[in-house]
Parts: sequence; structure tokens; C-alpha cells
Amino acid sequence: MEYKLFKNKIEIYSKEDFNPQHILECGQIFCYEKTEKGYQVFSKDKQATIVETQEGYEILCDDEKYFEIFFDLQTDYSKIKQELLKFDILKNPIEFGSGIRILKNDIFEIIVSFIISANNNIKRIQKIINSLKEKCNQGRAFPSLSQLLKFTVDDFYKIGLGYRAPQLYKCLRQLDENEILAWQQIPTEQLRRKLISLSGVGPKVADCILLFGFGRKDVFPVDTWINKMYNMYYSPLNKREIIRNNLINIFGNLSGYAQQYLFYYQRSSK
Repeated sequence: MEYKLFKNKIEIYSKEDFNPQHILECGQIFCYEKTEKGYQVFSKDKQATIVETQEGYEILCDDEKYFEIFFDLQTDYSKIKQELLKFDILKNPIEFGSGIRILKNDIFEIIVSFIISANNNIKRIQKIINSLKEKCNQGRAFPSLSQLLKFTVDDFYKIGLGYRAPQLYKCLRQLDENEILAWQQIPTEQLRRKLISLSGVGPKVADCILLFGFGRKDVFPVDTWINKMYNMYYSPLNKREIIRNNLINIFGNLSGYAQQYLFYYQRSSK
């Protein structure tokens, strides 16, 4: 995909391999807003505005190099889609969500966001995260670990975390920001076990953290939509761990990409 970096701006000359609606509404990020002109995206203390142009899109931002990495612009998604199209099950999903790109978001932000996301809906997740940002940084940057460690369990209850409040409180005390960076070197299955040992992190949330935080494409998060898809196209089965392993055996190192196309298509078409 052709694109160019400018000071505080990225110009993208494609609508096939980059579509902000597909990217932002496929379940991998919660810190974004749809506006009259396009989309606003937030990550850590950075922000970007995406607007459509005749040739493609412009990303107006405060750090063009950060967002080049964030939107995974150096990866050839056209090639990935061609490889996945050998699977009949992916033909409609890839056509439907052709502009999906898997973001390279901040790991700590992903851990906190997906603990909040468990058994939750997107509007409520966004409201909770916005409340945390407002209380810590006047609504701008995502809170740091040190900032969230100042919250009590009751504080988390008050902003709507419900049963997740004590889970997040405990998890924050299991984390160290420097140690999280070192986890990048741990093999996927070992890292998955480590994540599941954290309070509030089950198998599906762990897989989401692996995919959207650590960039591991050899995982396949299984939720209700993927479970339904599996029953529809493969065989009736409700044991999600077995479904996950079966899908990884099918898609291998492209599992994360396949999951996003299938999830977005299944949830959107219902």
C-alpha cells in the first residue's frame, strides 16, 4: 500500500487496504470517536484524525512516526488477504472488511481495556475508559499504571466497572511496566499462561491482549460471534478452548488476521 509521511500528517493512497471504519469498529480498540469529518483515534498520549480524500485518507496527527507503526502501515495486507482467500470461509469476510489492519497499540492500555471489556458492550467500555482518562488526565492521555494504582476498589465501582472493579484493582498490583516490555520475548503459549494468571484475565481476554497488544498473530480469540461462526461452518461445538485450538490448526500464523475478518463480518452481518 502506497503512503507518505509528512510533518504531522500521513497520506494514504488506498481504500482497499485501509478503511478507518473497518479498522476501528472491528473490536480491537475502544479509544476512538466517529465525527462528521471522519474518525478521531487516541492511543497513550497521542491522537490522530482520519479524513477521507479522493485518493484515500489523510491521518492528521501529533506524531506521524508513531501512527505509521500504530496503523501497521508497513505490512502488506494485500498479500495477507491473498493468502487467506484460499479458505472459502474467508471470501465474504475479506470482501466485507477489506480495509482492516491490526493496530499496534500500547500493551498496558490493551491489558486494562480488555479487562474492562469482559462481558461488556462497547458504549459502556468507552464510557468507563473516558471516565478514567478524565479523572487522571483531563480526558486526554490514557492513565499510566502509577495513576491507576491510586484508585481504590470503590473508585472503580463508582465509574461503572461492576464486578470487574476488584479484578482490575488486583491486576494493577500484579503488573510492572518494565516487566511488561520484557514479556515481548516470551513464546506465545507461555505468555498466554502468564496473562491468564492475572486477575480479570481469562482465555479470551488473554488472546485479545496477545493479538492487539503483543502483536501475536498465532492466536485466535473466541467469543460468542466466533463460536456461532464455527458452529455454522464447521461443526456444533461450544467448548471454546477446543474451537480456538482447531482454528489455530487451520490458519496457523495467519490466525489473528483471519479472526479479525471473521469476527467483524459475523458481528456486523449478524
